[in-house]
Amino acid sequence: MHQIGPVLCRVPVFMNTSTPTAIRPQIARAALPEKIGKYVIINEVGRGSTGIVYLSHDPYYGRDVAIKVYNLETSGDENRKRIARKMFLSEAHMVGMLQHPNILPIYDAGEENGHCYIVTEHVHGARTLAAYCRPDNLLRVDDVVELIYKAARALHYAHSRGVIHRDIKPSNIMLTLESEVRIIDFGIALIADSDISRIEGIAGSPSYMSPEQVQSIDLTNCSDLYSLGAVMYELLTGTRPFRAGNLQKLLHQIVFATQPPIHTLRPDIPEELENVTAMALQKEPAKRYRTGLDFAAALTRVHQKLRTQYNRIDKQEQFSLLRKLKFFHEFSHEEIWEVLRASSWQDYSDGEEIVKEGEMDDRFYIIVQGLVTVARNGNAIGRLSAGECFGETSYVRGAKRTSTISATGAVTAMKVSSTLLEQVSAQCQLRFNQVFLRNLITRLQNSERPVAS
Repeated sequence: MHQIGPVLCRVPVFMNTSTPTAIRPQIARAALPEKIGKYVIINEVGRGSTGIVYLSHDPYYGRDVAIKVYNLETSGDENRKRIARKMFLSEAHMVGMLQHPNILPIYDAGEENGHCYIVTEHVHGARTLAAYCRPDNLLRVDDVVELIYKAARALHYAHSRGVIHRDIKPSNIMLTLESEVRIIDFGIALIADSDISRIEGIAGSPSYMSPEQVQSIDLTNCSDLYSLGAVMYELLTGTRPFRAGNLQKLLHQIVFATQPPIHTLRPDIPEELENVTAMALQKEPAKRYRTGLDFAAALTRVHQKLRTQYNRIDKQEQFSLLRKLKFFHEFSHEEIWEVLRASSWQDYSDGEEIVKEGEMDDRFYIIVQGLVTVARNGNAIGRLSAGECFGETSYVRGAKRTSTISATGAVTAMKVSSTLLEQVSAQCQLRFNQVFLRNLITRLQNSERPVAS
């Protein structure tokens, strides 16, 4: 067994990247540069131990870009400077090399006035998975499976091109506003047939290192898959596979200990998913998934079962909510299920417009939760609450909305397409129309309850 030696640890740094503690000089605040290379600087979006990230716009391609400028001023520490430069060269070596929808693309690299910079995609509003590792902010289990599936396929792509990331962790996996994954920060990646990426010592983030990475054994793609398994474990449980009071104890656990079974931390996790995670976290690389595609295939089988389960649960929860609403008091169980099948649900945030005055729409709306404001000609004329409905103009083909309906606080609304409603049973259609029209007549008779169309 190899001895567990000193570790070149990695800690969170600017934007969504990280860097070895061996190069953590203080970075003095400086005036915003006008340009870096050919890129006009818009503003600073992050800074950390290795440098600063700026936002710019590339007019030639019509896209926003992030420019990571490495700080090589290390107060005379040549070793730190050498490591920082190798990290830059490692990323620069991969300009245009990895073209995958779940890997943050590196567009350009350069040096100017002693500064080295990397140009990447800038993803507005993105967060890293680190935000979802707290026990009070965990993602739904099937969402975790889908994200790790995408990351596993992205790693397979990188591995097939001779790149081992070497620092897979929650803060190096970005989640976009569209729920897409981006693997980021290839600063310490190993690149086949390249001496540029060889950083002496053990590089990585200790909590997510594979046993072979801890022991300075030659790495294969299976090391990244172990790290991804550790990320999945944390996303599912809100805790890391191994925790210890100091670094040496942590590394010892990674090599010799077995992580607590997931079901002891979160009993609702399916056994099949726990087995997938446990296989990814095997101590011996040969016992893990052979490739990222194998890992992804195992997740696919689990995901199919989870989606069936969650869809069934979601519909049952929706039925239970509708059963309590005054609008559906006269509906039979079967009629509520028919309306559910002809509808879709949508959440709205405070101030968001649900329907807009002057637009045409063939949908009825029923407020499931929350409160909405009705406005006409820009003036508020009333409010509607859970169990009430709007959208009477959908009864008249080609009619335009006469009011704007906006969410007041968080709102959940059920949208019922008049076209789909025509496909339900005649009894259900009759019941829906009776209740809908009765609600409208009641509002017309009560001046305090606005007619919202």
